[in-house]
Amino acid sequence: MAATLNPNLLLTVALAPLAGAVVAGLFGKAVGRRGAHVVTILGVAVSFVCSVMVLMQVLDGARFNATIYEWMIVGGLKMEVGFLVDGLTAMMMVVVTFVSLMVHVYTIGYMEDDPGYQRFFSYISLFTFSMLMLVMSNNFLQLFFGWEAVGLVSYLLIGFWFKRPTAIFANLKAFLVNRVGDFGFILGIGLIAAYAGTLSYAEAFAKGGELAKLVFPGTDWMLITVICICLFIGAMGKSAQFPLHVWLPDSMEGPTPISALIHAATMVTAGIFMVARMSPLFELSDTALNFVLVIGAITALFMGFLGVIQNDIKRVVAYSTLSQLGYMTVALGVSAYSVAVFHLMTHAFFKALLFLGAGSVIIGMHHDQDIRNMGGLRKYMPITWITSLLGSLALIGTPLFAGFYSKDSIIEAVHFSKLPGAGFAMFAVTLGVFVTAFYSFRMYFLVFHGEERFHHKPHPAPDDHDHGHGHAPHESPWVVWLPLVALAVPSVVIGYLTIGPMLFGDFFKDSIVVDAARHPAMTELGKLFHGAGPMAAHALTTLPFWLALAGVVTAWLFYLKAPSIPAALDRALAPLRLVLENKYYMDWINENILARAARLLGTGLWKGGDQGIIDGLAINGSAAVVGGVARLTRMVQTGHLYWYALVMLLGVFGFLTWRLWPTLSTLWGR
Repeated sequence: MAATLNPNLLLTVALAPLAGAVVAGLFGKAVGRRGAHVVTILGVAVSFVCSVMVLMQVLDGARFNATIYEWMIVGGLKMEVGFLVDGLTAMMMVVVTFVSLMVHVYTIGYMEDDPGYQRFFSYISLFTFSMLMLVMSNNFLQLFFGWEAVGLVSYLLIGFWFKRPTAIFANLKAFLVNRVGDFGFILGIGLIAAYAGTLSYAEAFAKGGELAKLVFPGTDWMLITVICICLFIGAMGKSAQFPLHVWLPDSMEGPTPISALIHAATMVTAGIFMVARMSPLFELSDTALNFVLVIGAITALFMGFLGVIQNDIKRVVAYSTLSQLGYMTVALGVSAYSVAVFHLMTHAFFKALLFLGAGSVIIGMHHDQDIRNMGGLRKYMPITWITSLLGSLALIGTPLFAGFYSKDSIIEAVHFSKLPGAGFAMFAVTLGVFVTAFYSFRMYFLVFHGEERFHHKPHPAPDDHDHGHGHAPHESPWVVWLPLVALAVPSVVIGYLTIGPMLFGDFFKDSIVVDAARHPAMTELGKLFHGAGPMAAHALTTLPFWLALAGVVTAWLFYLKAPSIPAALDRALAPLRLVLENKYYMDWINENILARAARLLGTGLWKGGDQGIIDGLAINGSAAVVGGVARLTRMVQTGHLYWYALVMLLGVFGFLTWRLWPTLSTLWGR
């Protein structure tokens, strides 16, 4: 049994995608399109194989927590690059690299005619490197580097088609909203550095007990609560929690492969991973955990409602991501951290599958994304159909599928929480089961079943995307459907195979800390678990299963058998639909209230502060004073000799008068 991991192996995991990104990005013209995808896929494949090797060694008991490179020391604060590899990190490494590898292969087919082909491969490989640096870090400085790097690359990818105004708006929106979250995140890190005197995870966690006794200066708030809430605000931005969720649906402006990478395995999971990693700190504050729980419950339910009215195939899946991230956050709030990262893992597979399946449909439909223009695609795209069905079944929590084990565990964990927000969270995650099933199979039935609604559409002339099929729907090329098949396998079986060791074994024993006495959810779940098979059998008698079934049946009735029903409901509930179409007016509030307030504040600071005080008073004012003094000085500095002689005489006269004045005054007084 290996005692420690080889640091060179870990460096290979992180740096192989970076090497591919550099070659494709800087030498794209030299290596060509084929060279760009070969070198980046090779880099990610090497990283995936090495990640699997690391996972195998971690399962054998190997661990790693050491500095790789010491950058500098400021006072007693060490700034370094270091890796922490345990069960949590190893699982994330495999998930990130596997999903990224599938996305890279898929991109060959999806982006084959795009002029930015090499640039796109460079970006997604760089994205993979950034996420790996984040999950492998053993200190807050490197965590923040990876955190900001995934944000930067997501900005580049969302706005990849930079000639589209909507893409530019979307990437700017994502960047700005994430800056709000990141401001809270860096405040949390700063408080840890200030009060714990370290940026190392291990050292900060060791001082958690001391931090829990301190009060935030000037308030009666506990310092640990402030730290955890600040850190979670960062997670709210990255993992798109209400109200910082608004950027994620608009990120669909990027190409479909990056939608899968952002929403499944990288950026949006960073916040969930971070909170799980920080469990030794969050366990010290019930207030922070309750805040996490309520925010997650709001996101899980209300973002699901928005998925019901979407007609863009990618946006339906995007709102599904928002809702599922809410489920993960709820699990974090009830201290079921292992359940949260378990759902993160299962979700990564079936959500990547659903996004790539949506992209395959878009290719088959010649880049039409409106599900109202589809229907009956099952016979035209059989591989995409069956894999999308498997992904949808996993998403709604069908027993034996991957999503069932993680999602059902979240719902059960909420039962045992003692936090004040647990009642609302229980209602949200339970009702969310029906909502998820309804919008998922609404999309599925409208796309793959029913009447063919694409015949009436005007079709463009055949182009390179037609692949010889004219304008009829067609199955995608093998480089597109092969990743779908590869992702479908874990979407079905990974939950059944891993629930035991991940939730009730020792897989996360040294990664996640839970105070079982105060937060008994995992202990109680362990008492109820008797195996993956019995759990699936028991689920047939539970409310979530019947709610999911009701959602599927309702979608089948509404959109295949009696489409007049949703049409009538649409008319009857027009005000509610208006609220949903406007996404609870969050964008309106941001753009017309917050953005205007920020603009007014900025204008005030510009006009009053910059122009008035800095330019007007400090700079121009000081210049005016100097100019006035100079004008007065010029009046006596004439350059004429007689003037200087007169001034000298007057000076001498004045000096003598001043010196003789006391004597003269005495004489005059007599």
